[in-house]
Amino acid sequence: MTAADAASTVIQRSTDRFTTAVPWLDSHHCFSFGPHYDPDNTHFGLLLVSNDDVVAPGTGFDTHPHRDMEIVTWVLSGSLVHQDSQGNNGVIYPGLAQRMSAGRGILHSEKNDSWTLTGTPAHCEPVHFIQMWVIPDAHGIDPGYEQLDINTQLDAGGLVVVASGLEQHRNDRAIRIRQSQAGLLAARLQVGERLVLPDAPFLHVFVADGEVAIEGGQHLTAGDACRLRDSGGIRVTAGATGAEILVWQMYAELG
Repeated sequence: MTAADAASTVIQRSTDRFTTAVPWLDSHHCFSFGPHYDPDNTHFGLLLVSNDDVVAPGTGFDTHPHRDMEIVTWVLSGSLVHQDSQGNNGVIYPGLAQRMSAGRGILHSEKNDSWTLTGTPAHCEPVHFIQMWVIPDAHGIDPGYEQLDINTQLDAGGLVVVASGLEQHRNDRAIRIRQSQAGLLAARLQVGERLVLPDAPFLHVFVADGEVAIEGGQHLTAGDACRLRDSGGIRVTAGATGAEILVWQMYAELG
């Protein structure tokens, strides 16, 4: 019996996701989000939101509130400007790990960075990013923000710990989230490159770009996700175009 046989595996195809389409935003939701609700698809493990967003140049999310949420943003192409009520600001680009702790309350905005401050186009391209939310260990914590470029580590190969609260990642993580039972890892895989997924009660594997084969015969392309329960040692192999994957490693589930 292979590791894939022993684990419970559910595949979510990109075309099965909820969709929000407005003139400035094309968004695909792995879980119930906003007006989209399915009582059988509200979360997986501790992962509450995984949104695949494309924002048009010169547009974005105006200032809005969040509370009691750990929010991790991962840009695939283009760049995104973050500003918040705690005075944090930064430009998020591919390979930059970024986390915002909403805590007891924070206001923030996220805009496509494809325009200068004068409104003259500096470079006109959409920004494509994945935004993921997990519930923190405790409510009412101080809001916070952290970011770090990890392109060098990603280019070295293998799974890289992006953002984690897991004790086992304490010395490897790029940035910390305030959830002790969850961690996010990423990998940029070359054509045919293989890696072994970590062992955890809940693994959410999202193909951000390219294509992969999951041990057991499943083939995933960009936008597809694989939800694994009680998995350990399952192998993932990049396809003919290589791949970029995001892996949530989780040891608890929302009640």
